[in-house]
Amino acid sequence: MAMQWCFWVNLPVSLSAICVVLLVLPLKPVEGCVKRQAHSRWPTHSCLIPGPRRKLLAIDYAGIGLTLAGSVLVILPLTWGGVKFPWNSPTILAPLCSGFVVIFLFCCWEWKGANLPIVPMYIFKHVTVTGVYIAMFVNGFICYSSIYYLPQLFQVALGYSPIRSGVFLLPVLISQSFASSGAGMIRFFACLVFEQTIVYAGFSLWTVGCGCLSTVTESTPRALLVFYMLLAGVGAGLTLQTTVIAVQASVSRKDMSVVTAVRNFIRLFGATLSLPDRKSTRNNSLRTALSSLSLTPSAITTIIDDPTILRSGTSTSQLAALGLTPSQASYALTHGYTAGFKFVFILNACLVGVATVSSIFMIKHKELVRGDEEKLRAEARQLLENSGNGDRGVSKGLSSDKREPEAKNEALGIDVEMGSAMSEKLEHA
Repeated sequence: MAMQWCFWVNLPVSLSAICVVLLVLPLKPVEGCVKRQAHSRWPTHSCLIPGPRRKLLAIDYAGIGLTLAGSVLVILPLTWGGVKFPWNSPTILAPLCSGFVVIFLFCCWEWKGANLPIVPMYIFKHVTVTGVYIAMFVNGFICYSSIYYLPQLFQVALGYSPIRSGVFLLPVLISQSFASSGAGMIRFFACLVFEQTIVYAGFSLWTVGCGCLSTVTESTPRALLVFYMLLAGVGAGLTLQTTVIAVQASVSRKDMSVVTAVRNFIRLFGATLSLPDRKSTRNNSLRTALSSLSLTPSAITTIIDDPTILRSGTSTSQLAALGLTPSQASYALTHGYTAGFKFVFILNACLVGVATVSSIFMIKHKELVRGDEEKLRAEARQLLENSGNGDRGVSKGLSSDKREPEAKNEALGIDVEMGSAMSEKLEHA
């Protein structure tokens, strides 16, 4: 079966997800207008613009463009560096520096320019939020590099087939899934075990697992390799859902969806950076070993593109066409490819160690339940009952509300939702 089928199979799965979203997911219309920020140029009369147009105008298009431009300018040179172009070449340095400048401009725009920013800068005032984002960047960086490069190690160093390599990755994936679910159960049933304790344990265990994986060679017993993967998988799983609880508990209700979305973006951004970075690390190690054998540049490029040539099952004539002997191929496999893999997981263990330290000092325990849910619901119902003229009544109730500012912000979403529902009933009536 060709590789293209790995992408074709996504089409029916994506179509099924679209149908579920359209037919099953309850979508509630959002009414009202965006509150004008003091630093924004958003017009004060924007609430007079019709609903769909007003919502389209509220989108932070500049922030979207800066995000895409900055991400591309950073990822491309990291993909090319040491592979297509030298690290000190202008082709690498120019877009990389430009990418950091664009990211800086994005932060400035989100801080002072956008009326409805994609990433509100004030969320970084919470130490726990910043700690979670550091941890999740490392989580995505290490998790995806492991999933991507472990099967390659199995194929090249251990001589496994692609199918067997994928099956042999199951200990990581299954243990990660069970640990992620188990972390929630532990937090629910063991009231004295807080989410940050589980995060600390997860990153610590993951550090040990990555360190153990860096010792893997062709002669490592398979049972021991499975144990190493179980350690890494359990450690990674313990850090997934618990960080969601920690970051949501650190902000007010109106910012919970924002901090969650930014957390997911940072994790995926770390994953995106990990693949070119680790590829460059592995390829540079292999290129150094092959250069010591005095091979031609074309032969080195061919081997880097397909390192399975170095396996013991490759014919002597195929190796001779590249200027290699079986002993040289074995040397390149051990001191080039396997050594590059070892260096990748040593770096992974160091990064997870950094995430462990940052989570210990930055992620603090806060209760997700505020304790005022029933009070806010009662206030929203009272406003609904006292309002007799649709949205105008709700607005009047909101303007005359004597709650404390924090409680007022917390109940705002409930008030608007109740008011929208009441307006719909009045219109049908």
